[in-house]
Amino acid sequence: MSKDKYLVLENYIGGKFVPCSKLMDSFNPSTGEVYCKVPDSGPEEVDAAVRAAKEAFPDWSAKSPAERSKVLNKLADLIEARLEEFVQAESNDQGKTITFARNVDIPRSAYNFRFFASSVLHHTNDCSQMDHMGCLNYTVRCPVGVAGLISPWNLPLYLLTWKIAPAVAAGNTVVAKPSEMTSVTAWMMCQLLEEAGFPPGVINIVFGTGPRAGDALVSHPDVPLISFTGSTATARLITERSAPYCKKLSLELGGKNPAVIFADADMEQCISTTVRSSFSNQGEICLCSSRIFVERSIYPEFLARFVEAARRWKTGVPSDPSNDNGALISKEHLQKVKGYVALALEEGAQVHCGEGVDKLILPQQNAGGYFMLPTIISGVKDSSALMQEEIFGPVTCVTPFDEEEEAISRANGVRYGLSATVWSRDVGRVHRVARKLQAGLVWTNCWLVRDLNLPFGGMKNSGIGREGGKDSYHFFTEVKSITIKH
Repeated sequence: MSKDKYLVLENYIGGKFVPCSKLMDSFNPSTGEVYCKVPDSGPEEVDAAVRAAKEAFPDWSAKSPAERSKVLNKLADLIEARLEEFVQAESNDQGKTITFARNVDIPRSAYNFRFFASSVLHHTNDCSQMDHMGCLNYTVRCPVGVAGLISPWNLPLYLLTWKIAPAVAAGNTVVAKPSEMTSVTAWMMCQLLEEAGFPPGVINIVFGTGPRAGDALVSHPDVPLISFTGSTATARLITERSAPYCKKLSLELGGKNPAVIFADADMEQCISTTVRSSFSNQGEICLCSSRIFVERSIYPEFLARFVEAARRWKTGVPSDPSNDNGALISKEHLQKVKGYVALALEEGAQVHCGEGVDKLILPQQNAGGYFMLPTIISGVKDSSALMQEEIFGPVTCVTPFDEEEEAISRANGVRYGLSATVWSRDVGRVHRVARKLQAGLVWTNCWLVRDLNLPFGGMKNSGIGREGGKDSYHFFTEVKSITIKH
């Protein structure tokens, strides 16, 4: 793309697109070339967005849930009407396959608005009677104010709307900062807000980096709550910067998710699902399985069949609908992920397929892209960085175990606790193991089956708080107890 044809994004503040004096490059991961120019916003732009959100809050919060619900549903309609445009943009911007964007990212983005448009109509409050004192007590929930929302680059519009929808449904106004690496679909959504019926200032989008725009948002005195999805290291900084203001925090962080596979598992279903849970979206999902514990009696068979299945998981140009994986997000991230494979070899582990073993053939125009084949490693110690740190790429480690309690102990032997999967036909065992695993979500004999009404979030260093129907509503509101003496 020639320099004069770059897409140039603008912040969306107070219902208007506002140019930014500083811009930065955003790359197409599948080619390694500059794709668009993104605002490099700072405190000035964030402050303007917060002022617009504060001004819009009284009128928006005064609307009934039904009125707000209608606007959310209209935005969902508009996204679905332009689904293919959003799909193409998400694939170009993030590197994911067109198929994944079409089947997962964009449909879920629209559904987030529909879900919370419905959910907000069905919450109930608490009430208690104290007849002996002639009192009636009840609770009400009130929107908090300006919500600061920071979303990651792996599922750009999907996770941005997962925050915006419950925030505005509850009556808050928002200032959101998407990742500077994947900003285009957020900018496209802004083009639909007025038509959907959102008044100016209800939704404001400020593009930029974490150290500049993100820091200005989390430390702004007029932003009383922050919802963040991203790394544990960044969450620590957010906690420190927001602490002087006693902000409400929702932090959805990293994972080092185990899959525990017992000898009585349905091998066929287990292997096909574990390939998907390990490598979907290039392994760039916080819920991906990156530590696979296999009962020793089936370990050799599982490993051989798992490697064979992983080799059939196609990596290539995102626009090819036959490909399962596209490109990783950036050159730096690709180098980081490959660095873990190099470390494995240094530590004496065995790489069975993927990086350094199999050859990836790409068209010439994609030779500079950030591609990596699904990689399976065995012989890794539990203390290794490969088993302790979130790699966030198409790399998983497989290791045998002998006893149930051993598998549970090793699965829990990391600082993370986001999700886990358990594979067994023994009903008692799956209930028993699921209860003992230190994870906010446990799937048995499946993966990524989600009821959005239920809590989503992790234990330990995987986060603070939960997201979902009731949980999101509680986070984005303040509860008030009222006592009436009669």
